[in-house]
Amino acid sequence: MLDRKFILENVAQVKQNNANRGVTADVDRLVTLEQQRRAKRQEADELNRQANETSKRIGKAKDPAEKEAIKDEGRRLREQKDAAEAEHDRLDAEIFDILRLIPNLSHPDAPVGPGEEANREIRRGRHEPRKFGFKPRDHVELAEMHDLIDFEAGAHVAGHGFYFLKNEAVLLELALQKYAVDLLLAEGFTPTITPDLARTDVLQGVGFIPRGPETQIYSIENSDLNLVATAEITLGGMHAGKVLDAEQLPLHYCGVSHCFRTEAGAAGRASRGIYRVHQFTKVEMFAFTRPEHSDATLERFCDLQCRLFDGLEIPYRVVDTATGDLGGSAYRKYDLEAWMPGRGDAGEWGEVTSTSNCTDYQARRLGTRFKQKGEKGTQFVHTLNGTAVAISRALIAILENFQDEDGAITIPGALQGWVGKDRIGVKM
Repeated sequence: MLDRKFILENVAQVKQNNANRGVTADVDRLVTLEQQRRAKRQEADELNRQANETSKRIGKAKDPAEKEAIKDEGRRLREQKDAAEAEHDRLDAEIFDILRLIPNLSHPDAPVGPGEEANREIRRGRHEPRKFGFKPRDHVELAEMHDLIDFEAGAHVAGHGFYFLKNEAVLLELALQKYAVDLLLAEGFTPTITPDLARTDVLQGVGFIPRGPETQIYSIENSDLNLVATAEITLGGMHAGKVLDAEQLPLHYCGVSHCFRTEAGAAGRASRGIYRVHQFTKVEMFAFTRPEHSDATLERFCDLQCRLFDGLEIPYRVVDTATGDLGGSAYRKYDLEAWMPGRGDAGEWGEVTSTSNCTDYQARRLGTRFKQKGEKGTQFVHTLNGTAVAISRALIAILENFQDEDGAITIPGALQGWVGKDRIGVKM
């Protein structure tokens, strides 16, 4: 969340940022409540001081009646102090509820606009979209041809939006995981396989809404646990409540996890097949950095994503995400969109990865700080996240970009060693 003092000193900036993001949060109400909270804090402190002074007078009183009167006065002051503190806590809770709704600030260079149509393209990959001499099939048709994905069985077992990967699709998933993890290991990331569950307070700290009508999270009934939508949640929670040494930073983690999303409200052509599903595997990048290093880390994460998809020979573009399409925690976000020739009538770009600099927004909620040796106090770390590879969407890009007219699919050279073949749909 944003620093409360910063909000009070920059009300106009915060309100404009909310408007740019399309967020409704009552900043004026927060300011009023904070003034009332501070007054109640002062009142409680003054009543406590008076009560303490009254207690000192009890031993000096000679007359029993006077002593009882002083005791009564002390009890009255304590009761008033307790009531003021209770009102202070109520106000503080209401302030916190508003604080949670206020998004992070936006980078000055982030394009301002209501949604993805305002995103700004900033670069393209090494490979241009292929010009087919035939009408390309989409991944659903290709998967059916080669028995790679069983949607019917997935729906039968778990419901719509679930699926079985089969045959070479399984090998491709494992190959993509190994491909991404190996690259990140070489870049100094610590590999992890994270829990698929996290407590509600961790989700809220990272910036997800674990319950309520707008949630995208599956919650476990009669427990404080939720299925994670991304390893960003579990990796972000690793150091919650901790004070790290400045010398430890930056910390770079690579997290492999299943991801579960309700995808409530998702519909339309973009949801066909495995583009938007309830469960998929993802390799995630996460960093804890000092504040002065987070901008450079965002660029590095984006460069790593580009290296991964250049290595797969998949055409892509990178867009600077508009303010109205930023998640609440993100200060700046880049999306990498792969070319998907089977999508739409003539092919379309589809998001396959994103990377975000969340500055100290998550760290404030999670209580993750660092201490500089020889300096007093602590500072909040900056956190960043980035998808290395979301398997389901990477599979779409591979199947559709590397198909031949007869439906055979060439496996990208970077994955052939792990898959054990170079083609799908060709008899050996």
